[in-house]
Amino acid sequence: MRALVVVGLLAVIALVFVVVAVVRDSQSKAGTAAGCPDGWPLVDLRLREQKDVKINVYNATDEAGRAGSVADDFRNRKFQVKKVGNEKKAVDGVAVLRFGPKGVGSAHLLRAYFLNDAEQAFQPDRKDDTVDVVLGNGFQQLATTTEVNQSLGDLGAPEAPAQTCPMPIDK
Repeated sequence: MRALVVVGLLAVIALVFVVVAVVRDSQSKAGTAAGCPDGWPLVDLRLREQKDVKINVYNATDEAGRAGSVADDFRNRKFQVKKVGNEKKAVDGVAVLRFGPKGVGSAHLLRAYFLNDAEQAFQPDRKDDTVDVVLGNGFQQLATTTEVNQSLGDLGAPEAPAQTCPMPIDK
């Protein structure tokens, strides 16, 4: 009987500690728009479907017409290709993804199509949700559907870039 009273008393004490910790939690708004420092942009972390992702495709390689063929490949995968053209400055790597606060989740999806080998170039002042895909000399081809799915699993959930906060999610 005495052991039962002791266990009950310990349970009540533990419950009091939990309630106090939750009430005094100073991090409850950390990582949300409500806890965002002034001047930090809110970013959209929603992982979109291909049909909802807008992209511009630019060629920064030595191969003429590369952006057009890759843009067609993206269109076949249901992406919304807005612009196709050439980039003035060459890129040595696989690709560069340029995006603003509204394009963070879309850029995360696109990273998987380059097996996480694309450089990310976050532009905090950018106002649209379009992602610029700049193809570099290291680019060979887009990942297959299976590779994209595996890469997304490896990448995990989209994360807010430094000095930004996640946008509230509409329910």
